[in-house]
Amino acid sequence: MSTLSDLVSAQGRSSESDIEWLHRLAGDGQLLADLASADIVVWAPTADDSYVAVAHTRPGGAATLFYRDIVGGRVRPQWQAQVREAFQSVRIVDSSSPEWFEETPTRVRAVPIAIREGDGLRAIAVLTRHTNLGDVRTPSRQQITFNECADDLFRMIATGDFPDLSAPTGPRRGAPRAADGLIRLDVDGVVTFASPNALSAFNRIGFAEELEGEALADVTSQILPASHDTDERLPILVSGRAPWRSDVEARGVTVSLRAIPLKEHGHRTGAIVLCRDVSELRSQEQELITKDATIREIHHRVKNNLQTVASLLRIQSRRTSSDEARESLLQAMQRVAAIAVVHDTLSEGLAQNVDFDEVFARVLRLVAEVAAAQNTVAHTRTEGRFGTLPSQYATPLALALTEIVTNAVEHGLAGREGDVQIVADRDESRLEVRVRDTGSGLPDGQVGRGLGTQIVRTLIQGELSGTIDWKTIDAPDTPFHGGTEVVITVPLRWIVRS
Repeated sequence: MSTLSDLVSAQGRSSESDIEWLHRLAGDGQLLADLASADIVVWAPTADDSYVAVAHTRPGGAATLFYRDIVGGRVRPQWQAQVREAFQSVRIVDSSSPEWFEETPTRVRAVPIAIREGDGLRAIAVLTRHTNLGDVRTPSRQQITFNECADDLFRMIATGDFPDLSAPTGPRRGAPRAADGLIRLDVDGVVTFASPNALSAFNRIGFAEELEGEALADVTSQILPASHDTDERLPILVSGRAPWRSDVEARGVTVSLRAIPLKEHGHRTGAIVLCRDVSELRSQEQELITKDATIREIHHRVKNNLQTVASLLRIQSRRTSSDEARESLLQAMQRVAAIAVVHDTLSEGLAQNVDFDEVFARVLRLVAEVAAAQNTVAHTRTEGRFGTLPSQYATPLALALTEIVTNAVEHGLAGREGDVQIVADRDESRLEVRVRDTGSGLPDGQVGRGLGTQIVRTLIQGELSGTIDWKTIDAPDTPFHGGTEVVITVPLRWIVRS
């Protein structure tokens, strides 16, 4: 299904700023649906003077009228005149009498979604509220208050006062919903209504009295000690003067607050404060942060231990008198160092993914040391991008490429000057890496059977489920003619898409 942006853009009648406004409003669709106990649909105008549904939110505490998804569909004939009138007149239009929708009596309200332009208003879309009249019950005081809050917000939508551009755009984890707890404030910040869940949340942080009739700013100042390090925006938030979010922490309990100032013709008339006890959520977040820090520390220590092992191998290689033993120890040192590079990168961030281009650049510096030791001048060049890879991919791939490039330097370019080119080609399903050199090619056209070759095969085929192929380059028109090319193909189907 197309996104809101795609659907609105396809009609060719809305600007980027219009689409951003609709995104902000759609972000509060659940709040509007829950307060109104009704389905909320956003209709964007089309090129042929009709309207298409670009967003739909079902109420959390009432029966929905639309059991099937209507996003992307045209407005129904029985609503079209009402929607068009609201759009053209830039005023709220209610249905004159109850209407039947799939054998259910309903009432429809069409609200123009307006933005201010100079001294006037311009409708960019229409919001419809579809109320199910089949559930006939005496409304509670909470339902009446919720409905009044919804009507206030609908009027603000029609006058370009909601959503508020000064409100934070990024949704915060644990953002309160209407059912989590709602407090209604008058223009002076005094509580005129508090839902049972809101009362419970404030009782848990230390306020045992009734909230109604109290100034919410005074209540929070009583709860929080003078020495408490609080958000400096909190007094403004709890007085309902700004559309901000914050947390109140007391007695080991955390309550998340969100204020929505209510306005009429641009003048503040009160506010809605949504609240929720998020103690468990914050505790889980803290646990995750602690675990992430622990994982980073583990990677850091593993890196240090591996570097220590590599240093010991280097020292041992210098003390041995056997050239064969010295070479074996240096190769082992390089392999350990290549793994340490990955752990060092993982220790620098919270994600268990690494920028493999950065990792490989550091791996190539290890290869340069080998070239110097072999009296060889190797010019390495990397083309393309590896991108970001999970650690379970990065470690074996870094180790395999270290072996391949080192082999190209040690054997292909042994004792002379030459080039080694590494080309990375990645798409959504696979990563292909080509390593070619200007060396002497495969001895007798055969792939070696040494330890390095066995390690590479095990890593690529066993751990990465990929393929690897060696060949002598037959390209007379290139400087790599006669050299060796190694082609690695790794499937990326196990990488989780974000």
